[in-house]
Amino acid sequence: MRTGLTPMNITTSPTDRYHPLNSTAGDTPTLLIDTLASPQALLDAAQQRIRAASDLLETLYCLRFNQADTKDIPHIVNALYLLTQDGNDLLEVAQQRMGESKKHK
Repeated sequence: MRTGLTPMNITTSPTDRYHPLNSTAGDTPTLLIDTLASPQALLDAAQQRIRAASDLLETLYCLRFNQADTKDIPHIVNALYLLTQDGNDLLEVAQQRMGESKKHK
């Protein structure tokens, strides 16, 4: 048995199984969340992204902004956006998965 996933006998179409990240640029999503991943795996991935964003914010808080270059601000904001948006998307899917597991009990 595969750990972290639901049993293979559940039929899910690829469009229902894979949820595109909202941070994906363009019309065709390339980064997807496996909605059949275990809630714990989804929470772990969300925590990793949110922790990285938090660590970056903490670093910025400790820096002196007179040493920073203004061209870096959009790069930092983009990184923070991607990390927090992906983390939020993962949390939403984990919440849905946890709701499903409560229904089946």
